[in-house]
Amino acid sequence: MQEQVLFFSILLGFLITVLLSPIFIPFLRRLKFGQSIREEGPKSHQKKTGTPTMGGIMILLSIIITTLVMTEKFSEPTIKTFILLFVTIGFGLLGFLDDFIKVAMKRNLGLTSKQKLLGQIVVSIVVYFLLKQTNFSTSVEIPFTNYTVELGFFYALFIVFWLVGFSNAVNLTDGLDGLVSGTAAIAFGAFAVLAWNQSMIEVSIFSVAVVGAVLGFLVFNAHPAKVFMGDTGSLALGGAIASVAILTKLEIILLVIGGVFVIETLSVILQVASFKTTGKRIFRMSPLHHHYELLGWSEWRVVVTFWTAGLLFAIIGIYIEVWL
Repeated sequence: MQEQVLFFSILLGFLITVLLSPIFIPFLRRLKFGQSIREEGPKSHQKKTGTPTMGGIMILLSIIITTLVMTEKFSEPTIKTFILLFVTIGFGLLGFLDDFIKVAMKRNLGLTSKQKLLGQIVVSIVVYFLLKQTNFSTSVEIPFTNYTVELGFFYALFIVFWLVGFSNAVNLTDGLDGLVSGTAAIAFGAFAVLAWNQSMIEVSIFSVAVVGAVLGFLVFNAHPAKVFMGDTGSLALGGAIASVAILTKLEIILLVIGGVFVIETLSVILQVASFKTTGKRIFRMSPLHHHYELLGWSEWRVVVTFWTAGLLFAIIGIYIEVWL
């Protein structure tokens, strides 16, 4: 019976998003909440201008409803459930403000980097204090070894770095139709397996609720996308997967399972560092997915390749944690 919980959670998350989308997408069009495409991006993306954005609202609603309904029915809501939803909603609200400023106030850059960072830090610090009330371990396990590193107070800084870092990493990855929807579904699916293996039922239910929600969104977000998730979705998903990794004490494994997000972020860091120090670019454009587009790959080919890489990273992450 317990195994069926995961199936029904995915199904409910999927159905909510699929049923909301035909109602919500025309509503976004009427409000003229269309995506503005950066001029410095690939020229082929200019045709996407005006595609409805802020579709992440549908993902958030699906995650929240599915998590609450399925946890109440098959498990018991705990502080972990609250933290997961708090992070998802908190980062989602930041993304919503960023999107709203872009599309409604016509400020293409949205929130300033300082405003966004401040909001992310505040949410992360609240998470630390919530965990502190539960005597949560402040140690970090080192994969491939039996060692753990006790961080003590510095675990607060670690949480801030992990939540902020991965929310921005997923945000950077969100540049092609269906790219984040697919890679997020794979990564959260892997963590659902690992959480279930630890008997963390509520964390597993949340993770598969995300899988269902983003797969439902992918129906409308696959190329050519009818809607984008915007920062509302990508920031929320990044914060959510980091919080899942923290709660399951698999923080370092996230670097493997979320390998696509890590590589995308590193491509931006390396590109900026190289250009500032040498005046030369390593990639034709960063994040990395744009580099392959400019090499002549079709958008769909890039997305499928990155999905495949994400699946391999997920398998490796599960193998490291369960069998090594």
